[in-house]
Amino acid sequence: MEFLKHQLDNGLQVVAERNPNAYSMAIGYFVRTGSRDETDELAGVSHFLEHMVFKGTQRRSAADVNRELDAIGSESNAYTNEEQTVYYASFLPEYQDRAADLLSDIMRPALRESDFEMEKKVILEEIAKYEDQPPFGATEKVMAAHFGDHPLSRSVLGSTESVSALTAEQMRDYFATRYSPGNMALVATGNVDFDGLVRSAEQFCGDWERAVAPRSTPPASARQGVHFLKKEMAVQQYGLLVSSGPASEDDARYTARMLATVVGDGSGSRFYWDLVETGRAEYAEMSPYDFQGAGVMITFLGCAPDASADVWRSAHEILAEVQQTGVTSQELEQAKNKLCSHIVLASERPGNRLFAVGSNWIQIDRYRSVREVIDRCRAVTVDQIDQFISQHPLTEYTAMWVGPETQIESPVETADH
Repeated sequence: MEFLKHQLDNGLQVVAERNPNAYSMAIGYFVRTGSRDETDELAGVSHFLEHMVFKGTQRRSAADVNRELDAIGSESNAYTNEEQTVYYASFLPEYQDRAADLLSDIMRPALRESDFEMEKKVILEEIAKYEDQPPFGATEKVMAAHFGDHPLSRSVLGSTESVSALTAEQMRDYFATRYSPGNMALVATGNVDFDGLVRSAEQFCGDWERAVAPRSTPPASARQGVHFLKKEMAVQQYGLLVSSGPASEDDARYTARMLATVVGDGSGSRFYWDLVETGRAEYAEMSPYDFQGAGVMITFLGCAPDASADVWRSAHEILAEVQQTGVTSQELEQAKNKLCSHIVLASERPGNRLFAVGSNWIQIDRYRSVREVIDRCRAVTVDQIDQFISQHPLTEYTAMWVGPETQIESPVETADH
């Protein structure tokens, strides 16, 4: 595989991981904008824009966009998170020019008032639906509690109040700044004609105007607390434990992935054998999430309401044991084999590689090959895990429990309830 890059005069970056032996390819626009870039007044505008991009352009109606995506047989979609909004499609290489034309066009949407008002209703329904279905927005709520007034505390969807008050003019102003070419990257993976992709970018994006799109990336203060949200309708109790973790620019992110695999992988981990295999919990997993300037380790627990105290206590004991004694070399080796196999298997599809290449590029301006990621994971040592847990204590966390129970005995002492 070969990594290629080019930058247009207006700042738009075009990057590709080219694999001439692949049978397919994928392209996507990665926009460096998400909930952390918003204000309280504009909360949810990034996600709202994701919807509006598919509502049509000066050249295409919304129906045209969907029809042309189907015509090239693409697998396409979009998503918004705390740090980026991504629009992508996977297809056969012979459709590269058509796909580049289409995706580039929708990056300059019409943002019509009539579409805005109609889509606002859709998003308000989405917010209500998210609050009414398990786990009832628990992840966003615990992130808000953990990060406090930090930019990463904002919900990607925003709130009913913020979305209701948002105007089309506010959205257009936000778009003009955050969707500037210097704040975006056109990323391709698979069997890519890179010269052709650059020509398409010059043709369709060369006249996009520059704008300054700053981002605040302060470190996050360590927080602890226990919070309960009562949901009578819930059949299960949902628990989340959030401790600090490494930022995206920190090489300790590889150590975090190894540690999470040992402690909370979906199979074969300490959580799995103690809580899931025994039938005490439906699931008990840990995942690292890294952002610019900050990161977290999140434990996800799901169990019967009357088992909540027992499951929480056991999970805390496992975390405390790891905090005190670390992990074994055998556990680490098993985690390396499992994680590296997963990385290699996932990388065989250009559509999967697109997100790894694009996210690394838009977050830290770095390309990491599959070989480099494997080598970084393989190089993690037991001593590095010990150092990691001394810097990021697993037992110092913000807890959020959502469900019918609000009187769950806490295994950790904290003044914030």
